[in-house]
Amino acid sequence: MKRIKIFDTTLRDGEQTPGVNLNLKEKLMIAKSLENLGVDIIEAGFPMASLGDFQGVNTIAKEIRNSTIAALCRATKSDIDRAYEAIKVAQSPRIHTFIATSPIHLKYKLNMTEDEVLERAVEMVKYASTLCSDVEFSAEDAYRSNPEFLVKLFGKVIKAGAKVLNIPDTVGYALPNDYHDFIKYIVNNTEGIEKVDVSVHCHDDLGLAVANSLSGVLAGATQVECAVNGLGERAGNASLEEIVMAIETRKNHLGMYTNINTTGLWRTSKLVSSLSGVVVQPNKAIVGENAFAHESGIHQDGVLKEKSTYEIITPESVGKVDNNNIVLGKHSGRHAFSSYLKDNGIVLEQEALEEAFDRFKKLTDRKKTITWRDIEALVSNNVTLPQEAYKLVSFQILGGNKIIATTTVEIEKDGVVLRESAVGDGSIESAFKAVEKAVGKEVKLRDYSIHSVTDGEDALGEVTVKIEESGEVFVGKALSGDVMEASINALINAVNKMMDYFDNKK
Repeated sequence: MKRIKIFDTTLRDGEQTPGVNLNLKEKLMIAKSLENLGVDIIEAGFPMASLGDFQGVNTIAKEIRNSTIAALCRATKSDIDRAYEAIKVAQSPRIHTFIATSPIHLKYKLNMTEDEVLERAVEMVKYASTLCSDVEFSAEDAYRSNPEFLVKLFGKVIKAGAKVLNIPDTVGYALPNDYHDFIKYIVNNTEGIEKVDVSVHCHDDLGLAVANSLSGVLAGATQVECAVNGLGERAGNASLEEIVMAIETRKNHLGMYTNINTTGLWRTSKLVSSLSGVVVQPNKAIVGENAFAHESGIHQDGVLKEKSTYEIITPESVGKVDNNNIVLGKHSGRHAFSSYLKDNGIVLEQEALEEAFDRFKKLTDRKKTITWRDIEALVSNNVTLPQEAYKLVSFQILGGNKIIATTTVEIEKDGVVLRESAVGDGSIESAFKAVEKAVGKEVKLRDYSIHSVTDGEDALGEVTVKIEESGEVFVGKALSGDVMEASINALINAVNKMMDYFDNKK
């Protein structure tokens, strides 16, 4: 069987999703989850883009030991130097450099000829190879490029030192059969291509990213570039979990496999969704809430008799645990809590475990029956607060259909309790205005959403708040059995991230 390497770009292309802005701690949490998942290459960011991107890539390069850490850079010396500076501390570093090759990009974006692009690509790959032994070269908008030109270009960058060739469908224009033939032509005609990995990177503008990626590997590609939950520019990237499970489920037919621990897919998806603020649609393949739900009576009857009648993969194979026979309660200790998580496939580092256990103990004071979905929500809902953050102490709300909503909040900052009150057209507005007064900052609310993450009258509600400042969007999330408490904490979480971001830019 042929091994297909998984190149994850959640932290680079995925973070370019509109409205997604991850802080350093959140990026590291996702990187560690990807490492535990068994991802071969983690593209940690674009170091030249900003100081924050550089710091994120550099921190991940220091912390991650079992995955290759890639940094994206344009085909210029300054970009390549910055990328190498960020990743040189990694156990396994990779410089990923790119330049556009399609006629439309050459004419309107680069104002360069094919010969000029070829010369630049060869020169920069050769330069990058003097810094790092693992260099990946991408031909941006390759699918809309002249295939004869690509064959010539790829042959020369291989001689210049490239170890990986990426042939992306940057704008999601390809159809599976055509993309297969396109990749096959390049594989069959490029000199020296047998010495390197061939990679595909497909966007989902026509909903074909996964299909095109699989067509690419059937044509000879050995690496797939993808993102958790399909995050990315515009309609997103090929979905990591769909790529992996398609190969895993049909590996005997395809003659391929990956090194991904599939039982970590559900957990990784929930983590990325929680931190990015991008909710996974219920009918999303593999990781959607309805992926293993059966409404039809005929389907239910079949599954009860034999699961394989309607389930080609099991929930357990992707790490979705349906275990409501929980024995934990308010008297359970850390060891029991940690053991229970491990028994259900979740291993947390000490800091994350302490935070999750603290949230669990608070939940037992409010909720009589704790289910596995409660525990999963507590673990997935990672509220990452910067140091010296604003923290909610208490709140009081007066409201009704004939009473002007009034909220008083007490918020702690550096040991000082700030108390403010405000009125609004409803409880949420009055609460948010009170928080704004307490922190001394008026915020622009971009989005507010709430959904139930568990069942029953005492279900936990997860609130997502997005605020905007100076063109940057910050996502706050909070989980509680009290909708108002979750709403206020979500806003405070977003404000903390905003303050931390602009403090670090000074």
